[in-house]
This record gives sequence, C-alpha cells and structure tokens, in this order.
Amino acid sequence: MLGYNVPEPDEAMLISGKKAHEGGAPFDVVVGHGKWVMPFFRKVRYLSMAVHEAQIREVCVTTQGIQLDVRAVIAHKVGGDEVSIVNAGQRFISEQSNEMNQLTGQIFSGHLRSIVGSMTVEQIIRERDTLARQVLEASKREMGSIGLVVDSFQIQSIDDMVSGYINALAAPNIAKVQREAAVERALADQQASKAQQESLRNQADYERETAIKRASIKSETDKANAEAAQAGPLAEARVSQEIVREKSLLAQAQAELREQELISEVVKPAEAEARRTQIIAEADAKAVEISSEAAAKNNRIALDQQLIEQLPALVGEVAKGLGSANLTVFNGAEGVNEIMTGVITQGAALLKSLQNDLSGTVVDGQADTR
Repeated sequence: MLGYNVPEPDEAMLISGKKAHEGGAPFDVVVGHGKWVMPFFRKVRYLSMAVHEAQIREVCVTTQGIQLDVRAVIAHKVGGDEVSIVNAGQRFISEQSNEMNQLTGQIFSGHLRSIVGSMTVEQIIRERDTLARQVLEASKREMGSIGLVVDSFQIQSIDDMVSGYINALAAPNIAKVQREAAVERALADQQASKAQQESLRNQADYERETAIKRASIKSETDKANAEAAQAGPLAEARVSQEIVREKSLLAQAQAELREQELISEVVKPAEAEARRTQIIAEADAKAVEISSEAAAKNNRIALDQQLIEQLPALVGEVAKGLGSANLTVFNGAEGVNEIMTGVITQGAALLKSLQNDLSGTVVDGQADTR
C-alpha cells in the first residue's frame, strides 16, 4: 500500500528524514509491525537481522614459539535492541553482508592470535573449549559496539604443519592406542577363533544329536511297522484264545448242567426212596413195639386177673397151715388180728413177687419173638 511499509520478520525498518534530536537516534527503527511513511519526505531502508556466518583461518604462535594453523567459524547477527540496530544500521546498511562478515572475522582473528599466544600447545589441545570461550568473551565488547551479537564460536581445527610438534605429542598416545588396538585385535581374533571353534563344536553336537534323533525315529518307525505287521496275526490269535476260552466255559457250564441233571434224575430219587424205606421200617418197628407193649400189657392184666382169682386159695392154704400149726396167741382178739394181717401182707408180697416174675417172663418172650 502506498505510504504504508511493513518489514519482514527478520528485518528492521529504518526510517530517515526527520529532524534528529540531540542525543537521539538519527532515524526511526520499526521491528515487527508496519508504519505510515510520508513519501518524498521520508526514506525507508531495511536492515537484515538474520544470522550470518564468518570463517577465519589464522597462523598463531604459542608461548613455546610453535606455529599453529587455527580454523574457526563464527555465527553472528544484529542485536535485537534498538541501540544495536542503530549501530549496525549506521555501519552495514549499504553492503551489510560482506562488510559485517569481514569486520567480524578481523575482530575474532585478532583476539584469537592474542589468546593462543598466551597458551601452550598442550593447553590448546586439551582445553579447546576454554580457548573458544576466552576468544568469545574478549570479542563481545567490540562486537556490541558495532551492534552485533555472537550466537556461537567454534574452533574447527588446530594443525601443526611445520614443526610436527602435535604429531610428536600424539606419538606416544598413538603408539599406546596402536598397542591397545593390536591387543584388542588379538583378543578379537582369539574370541573369533574361540567362537568359530565353539560354533564347530555346536555344529558337531547338533549333527550328532540329529543322527541320534534320526536313529531313534527310525527305530520307533521300524517298531511301529513291525507291530503293524504283527497286529493282524496277534488279533487273530487273541480271537482264537477268546473262542477257546468261551468254549471251555461252555463245556464247564454243560458239565455242571449235566451234573445237576444227574443229581435230579438219579441221586435225588435214590435218596427219596431210601428215606421212604427208612420211614417205613421205622414205622413198622414202632408198630411192632406198640403191639408188643399192648400184648405185654394184656398178658399182665390176664396174669393179675389169674393171681387175684387164686389169691383166696393161697390165703386159704396159708390159713390151713396156720391151723395145723401150734401157735400161742397173746392179746386175745387183737393178737388174732395181727396174725391175719401178717398173713394177708405176706400174701400180697407173694402176689407182687409172682407178678414181677411173670412180667420178666413176658418181656423175655417178647424179646425172643422179635
């Protein structure tokens, strides 16, 4: 837009043409926004605030008088404050890139030679960061006076191209490193050889285990094939054995059945007949016994009847005997009664004795009859 100017994000807009106040900036500085500028009466210029890179290479002499070829790189830019922009704009607004890099290189080169001259080669090699920090600190004031700031300062290389001092310093370490490298290579070779031998042993063990496994598998396969080949005959033999066993069980069952039939047809009837005969004999013997007892009872009754019938005659005979006997009777009638009682008693005893004799005779007769 005509009369309205806007700087880029990495630029500072410098507006000149106004009347400068005492002690003030000779121009206006605008960063990050636009501004109206009166045409013909004001002039607008732009100052880059991007990072620039300056490289330096200097031959420096140490406190030992040894020349070193030092290379470094500086990353720098215009400061972000208004004072820095005004200082940089007054110096680099025309050809800012080349002039800025050249002036920055000259400033750092001078301080680099000065600081290297106060150090030994050993210090420079061991304390490269210290060298860079000292150079940066020494250059900061001068860089600020021209409106520049340094983002980084890096020493890229330090070479000794003439005396070979650095190489001589490095020789023991190089030899040590070479020795250690040789030892490490030997150890590595030894480890490699050991690993190779171990690999060969493992391979041999694996092959042996594989061979054993194959033999085992083949043995199991042959066994399975043999068992499969014998499976048919073995099955037939088992079936035949089962048939024989079943036939044996059948024959045993038939024998037991026949035994039961014989027991039922012969033994049981014979036992029944023997029992019947025994029962009949026992019944007959009981009947004979009963008959004998009845006969004996009847005979006894008959004998008793006969004795009773003959008892008066026996008593009479006894009385006759008493009558012919010469007896003396005391106590009168009582004495006669006692005599009669004794006679009767003797007659009864005699009758009982005769009955016993007759009973024994009858029993003997029955025994003889049997």
